[in-house]
Amino acid sequence: MTNDPAFSGDLRAAGVVFPHFWEHTVGSGHATLGLRADWQIQLRRAHDELGMKHVRFHGILSDDMGTLIDQGGTLLYSFFNADTIFDFLLSIGMKPFVELSFMPLALSSGEQTVFHYRANVTAPKDLAQWSVLIHKLVKHWTDRYGLDEVRQWFLEVWNEPNLTAFGSGKQSDYFELYRYTAQAIKGVDGALKVGGPATAANAWIPEFLAFCADQHVPVDFVSTHHYPTDAFGQPGDDTEKQLSESTRSVLRDQTKKVREEAGSLAVYYTEWCTSSNPRDAMHDDPYAAAFIVKTVIEASGLVQGYSYWTFSDIFEENYFPSVPFHGGFGLLNIHGIAKPAYRAFQLLRGLGNESIPLEGSHPTVDAWLIKGVSGATIVLTNFALPRHAIQAETVSLTIRGAASSAAAFIQRIDLEHCNAKRRWEELGKPQYLSAAMVEELNEASKLQRTGEPIEVIDGVATLQVAMPPQSVAMIECDF
Repeated sequence: MTNDPAFSGDLRAAGVVFPHFWEHTVGSGHATLGLRADWQIQLRRAHDELGMKHVRFHGILSDDMGTLIDQGGTLLYSFFNADTIFDFLLSIGMKPFVELSFMPLALSSGEQTVFHYRANVTAPKDLAQWSVLIHKLVKHWTDRYGLDEVRQWFLEVWNEPNLTAFGSGKQSDYFELYRYTAQAIKGVDGALKVGGPATAANAWIPEFLAFCADQHVPVDFVSTHHYPTDAFGQPGDDTEKQLSESTRSVLRDQTKKVREEAGSLAVYYTEWCTSSNPRDAMHDDPYAAAFIVKTVIEASGLVQGYSYWTFSDIFEENYFPSVPFHGGFGLLNIHGIAKPAYRAFQLLRGLGNESIPLEGSHPTVDAWLIKGVSGATIVLTNFALPRHAIQAETVSLTIRGAASSAAAFIQRIDLEHCNAKRRWEELGKPQYLSAAMVEELNEASKLQRTGEPIEVIDGVATLQVAMPPQSVAMIECDF
C-alpha cells in the first residue's frame, strides 16, 4: 500500500494538556433499565474501571417511570422511580446527565411514539403544565439532594428534536419547548445548568444559539450527537455503504465545526458510536476499539464531554435480545463480557494528561505520545473504514530524550487479543451461555501486558511494532 509507517518525537518537547473528557458521561438506553440489578452492576463497573462520571438515558418523564399520570382528570406526580435511580448513581460516585424526555401521556398532544416501549414524542398540549412538571421535578431534586449537588448536574432538553422520529422535526416547536423548560429550571435556581439542542448530526446549533440570544433564553452548554453514518445526512440501514463513502476522521471534522459554532459555551456530545445502527457487528469487533481510540484522541481540546452510546447491551429500543453478541451498542454485552470497545476505554483511562507531538503520517496508522506522572505511553491504531484499503503494517518509532534504562510493555486489541466474540464463534455461537462459558469468554476478553523490545542509544529509543488491520496497541515506556 505505502512505505512502512514511521513516527518520531522528543520527550523534552513542550506538550499540551490532554484531559480525560471522554470519561465525563456514558450513555444508556432507557430510564427504567436503571431499576435492574444487572444494569446497576455493569454501570458500577464502567465507573470503577473506565472512570465514567455521568450517565445519560431516555425517558425519565415517560409513563413507565410514573413521573406524571392522569388519574380521573387529576394529575399525579411521582418521582420515586427517578429517585431510586439517582440514589444509586450517587451511591457509586456518579451523577446523572439528565435528558428531559419523553412526554407523559397526561400532557401529550398526540399519539406518536418511538421504540418498542412506545415513548410518546409529541409536543405538550399545554406548555404551562409542562413547565409545572419541570419545576416540580427539579425543585424536588434540589430539596432531596441539595442545591450544591444538583448544580453539578446537566439538564438537557429532549432528544434529537430535528428527527421526525422524536417529534415534529421543526425548529420552532423545539425552541418553544426549550424556552419553557429552561425558564422552569432557572425558576428553581439560576445556577442550574440547562442546555441543548440535543440534535442528531450536529444540527441546529447556530440557529438554536441565535434564538436563545435574541429571546433572552438561558443556555449553559451545547449538546449534540453524531455518528460516522451521519456524514451524508442519511442515516439508514446500509451502514457499511455509508461508512465506505466517508473519511477516517469525519467525526473530528464535524466536532471542529461544532466547536466553532458553540463559541465560548461548553460542548457535550451526548451520543456517538461506531455507527448509528443498533444491530451492527462492528460494535462487537476489534474494529470498534480502533475507531474509538482514534476518534477520542482526535477530539481532544474540542469538547468538554464525549458520551459513548452505550455502556451496556442491556438495552431495549427494538427488543431485549438474548444472543450474547448481536451487534448491540454496548461496551459490555448482556452477560457483562467486555467487548474490544470496552477494553479500548480501559486503555484510554490509563493514559496520562500531557500530549507530546509526534512527526509522521500514514493512510491507516496513527500514533500519539501521552506523558503521565511517570513514563509515557505510545498509542498506535491501524484503522480504516469499511471497504477502504488496509493491511498489516510494521511501525517504526523513534523517541528522543529517553533514559538508557528504558523498558517497554505492550497491550493489544485486535483479532487475536481481547476478542471474546471470536471465541464465542468458535464455541458455535450459542444463544444461551452456561456459567462456564461466561467465565471462558470473560478470560478471552482480558487485556494482556507483555514486554516489548526497545533499544536506547545515546538517549534515542527505537521500537518496531507490528500492527494488524483494525488494531490498537499501547506501549507503556518508563522513559
